[in-house]
Amino acid sequence: MQRIYLDHAASTPMHPRVAEAMMKVMTGQYGNASSIHAFGREAKRTVSAARDVIAASLGCLPDELVFTGGGTESDNLAIFGAVASRVDQGKHVITTVIEHHAVLHSCQELERQGFDVTYLGVDEYGRIRLEELREAIRPDTVLITMMYANNEVGTIQPIREVGEIAREHGILFHTDAVQALGSQPISCRDLPVDLMSFSAHKINGPQGVGALYVRRGVTLEARSHGGLQERKRRAGTENIAGIAGFAEALKIITEQADAHLQHDLELRTLLLDQLALHVGSEHFHVNGHAEHVLPNILNISFPEVTTETMLMNLDMEGIAVASGSACTSGSLEVSHVLQAMNLPEAFLQSAIRFSWGLGNTTKEIIITAEKIGTILERLRNRP
Repeated sequence: MQRIYLDHAASTPMHPRVAEAMMKVMTGQYGNASSIHAFGREAKRTVSAARDVIAASLGCLPDELVFTGGGTESDNLAIFGAVASRVDQGKHVITTVIEHHAVLHSCQELERQGFDVTYLGVDEYGRIRLEELREAIRPDTVLITMMYANNEVGTIQPIREVGEIAREHGILFHTDAVQALGSQPISCRDLPVDLMSFSAHKINGPQGVGALYVRRGVTLEARSHGGLQERKRRAGTENIAGIAGFAEALKIITEQADAHLQHDLELRTLLLDQLALHVGSEHFHVNGHAEHVLPNILNISFPEVTTETMLMNLDMEGIAVASGSACTSGSLEVSHVLQAMNLPEAFLQSAIRFSWGLGNTTKEIIITAEKIGTILERLRNRP
């Protein structure tokens, strides 16, 4: 049976060049980057070189990057580190109802600690309303945290406008760009953003390594304590091989940005066309924004069948898709993102997320659409 992986929004296959870069480190370097001997100095040079590559790719200064264990840690460091450094200025935070749970659960923890959190709603396409953001700002607002692009429906938020509003009021602005990286051109210095989270495993890099951009001049209180690594912002021995892999993945993404975009858009158009052919346009609905959207994510509802039934049938055909965020899809709960978009119940109960990237082909997309058509027809005709 041919296996087809269309769950790149959860995690991506590692690029061979990334694996090669990591293997070179893992088999040839085993010093601690904090050690003063030759082995340690070699490890430190590897981290520094990787930091330079990543900074150049992200449009920031090397010392504005803090390496972390992934997107969730980056979000936690940004949120808790930022509010702790400004607690004397206020205890109000603004976020949205459609955030990744790394942000939502962090904000809920802040509420338990006595902070006030305002959760902005979204429209039927998953975008915030800027006027509601302006109305939510208070004299004691110290942080706005909002994802760059949604990981379930792909909708892109008006990040530049949000950042400009934040700066007008002297409020720190954090954005989770984990899902956007690799699909959107990102230059930290060109955006009015103070903190930005990234993760390597969404761009064909290794799992377990990420980064947090911290604009120079922004005070961030450390959340882990021990050594003096990462300019005293994140204690612990660096994941040298992972960082090297992250740098190589970003280098590839930067080199091949135009080709990646063309590939993603081609597969997106093909999937919609093939579903129209094999399923019928009247039998599915695309969730999310038509224009402000990532090119490699499609969230589609098939109202005739439940999410669980479609997932199981596709899995038996060797096709991997998702019901939403990988952090919650195992529970098959109704998506909090789709609920916030006020979609009809039939759409909520039948949503499937397709996401693609490195290694996916037009043939795989055609096969997937054909299989969905066959599954729906079989289910319609069952006694």
